[in-house]
Amino acid sequence: MSSTEPPETRTAAAPPSSRTRAVRVADGEELRSVALPGLTLTVRARPGDRPGLAPALYVHGLAGSSQNWSALMPLLGDLVDGEAVDLPGFGDSPPPDDGNYSVTGHARAVIRLLDAEGRGPVHLIGNSLGGAISTRVAAVRPDLVRTLTLISPALPELRAQRNAWPTALMALPGVSSLFARITKDWTPEQRVRGVMALCYGDPGRVTDEGFRHAVEEMERRLELPYFWDAMARSSRGIVDAYTLGGQHGLWRQAERVLAPTLLVYGGRDQLVSFRMARKAAAAFHGARLLTLPDAGHVAMMEYPETVAQAVRELIEDSGADGGSGGDGNTDNSNSNSDTSNSGSKNGDNSGDSGGS
Repeated sequence: MSSTEPPETRTAAAPPSSRTRAVRVADGEELRSVALPGLTLTVRARPGDRPGLAPALYVHGLAGSSQNWSALMPLLGDLVDGEAVDLPGFGDSPPPDDGNYSVTGHARAVIRLLDAEGRGPVHLIGNSLGGAISTRVAAVRPDLVRTLTLISPALPELRAQRNAWPTALMALPGVSSLFARITKDWTPEQRVRGVMALCYGDPGRVTDEGFRHAVEEMERRLELPYFWDAMARSSRGIVDAYTLGGQHGLWRQAERVLAPTLLVYGGRDQLVSFRMARKAAAAFHGARLLTLPDAGHVAMMEYPETVAQAVRELIEDSGADGGSGGDGNTDNSNSNSDTSNSGSKNGDNSGDSGGS
């Protein structure tokens, strides 16, 4: 992927493809399908409270979807015009024609979407795998990014946490199909509880309604013929990205990011080590650091109000909340926040969190 990659021609939205089960759409959200050559992406839009607001794009993690952002988007509706993308093979987006699930391939999909729709520069917000993708986008196409927010970004660790090992194992040939056979008798409820135990600092924050919605989404995904393949190939893409060196390495690309950056790490994250927070803060020039001691891997779902406030301060302080991009500068002092008592109990879309 090159920083000089030409923009795609604007393409009319394609009609949504048929599904056995309908994807859930929260009040105030809109879904549309965007057709690009060799690629179709579903976009979940949360229009801003008034015309003319700066655009934002939200990018989910492995096994997640655009629904991961349904708690955060309305809290920023007075500041940005929000859209969340379903990465290829996830959510309601079908697999890419070329089968490319690498971090670079996902980043290219995000770039092509932004170029085709002419929405850039955007406030780019990514979680986990989406954080790695957003880092790459911000590094190679700085013209597309006003500010960058990374929530538990999947950046290379020399010693990965034990609970993150299954992601690496999933990348091995044959493991995903083996796991699918081993777990074929697991109920959707059991699967969702497992995901929540892994991704939340406190799974008890999920309401009954949120759990029910997550089970419905799990049932829908398990009916997709490409679900396990997308998981395996994207897992392999993460592992491959961790081994890249030189200018293509994610840490080297983090150093190239010019956009004002906010980093959010959870103290109870079982997938991305909390100890990586300081390294990330040093890698991204002038980055702000928000630490949430009681949060897990998906802080934007556990503590949406706290995360929204931090994003708001980043955008407002950088002067990038208007119609033009920011100047690439931000507050050089890191801010750490203890949010053990912050955030209301969040129910919607809580199980659709993703593992990395």
